[in-house]
Amino acid sequence: MYEITILQGKEKQLLKNHPWVFSGAIEKASPAFKDAGLARVTDYRKVFIAWGWYDVKSHIVLHLLSWDEKVLPDDGWFENAVKAAILRRRDLFSLKDTNTFRLIHGEADFLPGIAADVYGSEIRIIISSRYAKYHEDILVRTLASVLKPKGITVTVDSFYADSEGLSKSAREYDSQGKATRLPETNLSFIENGIYFETERGTGQKSGFYCDQRDNREIVELYASGKNVLDACSYTGAFTLHALRGGAESVLAIDSSESALRHLLYQIHLNENKGVLEKGSRERVEIRSCDVFEEMRRIEKDRFDLMILDPPKLAQTKGKLEQALKAYKDLNRVAMLKIRNGGIIATFSCSGAVTREVFRQTLAWAAADAHVEVQILRALSAGEDHPIRISFPESEYLKGYVIRVIK
Repeated sequence: MYEITILQGKEKQLLKNHPWVFSGAIEKASPAFKDAGLARVTDYRKVFIAWGWYDVKSHIVLHLLSWDEKVLPDDGWFENAVKAAILRRRDLFSLKDTNTFRLIHGEADFLPGIAADVYGSEIRIIISSRYAKYHEDILVRTLASVLKPKGITVTVDSFYADSEGLSKSAREYDSQGKATRLPETNLSFIENGIYFETERGTGQKSGFYCDQRDNREIVELYASGKNVLDACSYTGAFTLHALRGGAESVLAIDSSESALRHLLYQIHLNENKGVLEKGSRERVEIRSCDVFEEMRRIEKDRFDLMILDPPKLAQTKGKLEQALKAYKDLNRVAMLKIRNGGIIATFSCSGAVTREVFRQTLAWAAADAHVEVQILRALSAGEDHPIRISFPESEYLKGYVIRVIK
């Protein structure tokens, strides 16, 4: 057990249950670090703040876990936290037209660096912290015991692999939580009544972005009779919703040729299932490109509806300024190119970009484009991606549906 003292003045956010402590906030840690483990954390007066997990090899050296001095966050605590996260989502297991959702949402569910998603009969876990890796066996064992999935796949978030010193190799487990090799077949699942497939253990993040589930349904409402641009389309979840919503045409652009090909496959899949009408494929054009450059080349006044869903542009606060320039430029060009009165659904998934800053960035883009903008809806992730009020970083996905008036 480590004893850690926080520097005077650095304890304020921690007393409000913020879970992250960086090395610069620590006055003293004893004994000298050897292996990761539990720590009792106090302020400079030696007054208890919280129990945490101390690991100087992590880019976040101290994760606070329990602010109750009587509740030690040991293995039993961890298992109960996993079960509690599942219980909070019990209603999602009975949805009629959706069987994919976020099961564990990292620090928002009090489990640092763990994202777990349900994909039909399987679970995919993405690890982004050494704490999560240390507890992988308990995590898998608990999920297997409670949910009995056909398989569990564990991967490491590639962005954090180097800083956390974690191997990028995927690990697979059977329904009992025992290491195995799962079948080399695509995972099949349903979201909002639309059928999807993704390869096991590959792709961006967990292979699909279930955090946009509610937003895709909202965008679908605006698609009828529209010519749609789906920018950063990935494997086409927004495109599929736009087609079902009656879009006249869709141009899907993305840097990944393979993702775009998979988009076309999923259109055929849903035509065969009767979800999309026959001939939907003929209404879709795909274009592999640098999206930011392609936005400058697309025809002016061609599109009535644009979807801008770029990848995380601000991986850290140090990259915030550069990212805001990119967000502003992308949205400015979209405002210039869209038809008068057109609708843009625009998103940022960068945790370093707050909702207020993103909205201000859109205002700057509108000013530079010499257009007026009306905000029709404010968008965020679904209820399976809760925002922990003491941890504002958990509100990573934010978006707006806006109307552009020229």
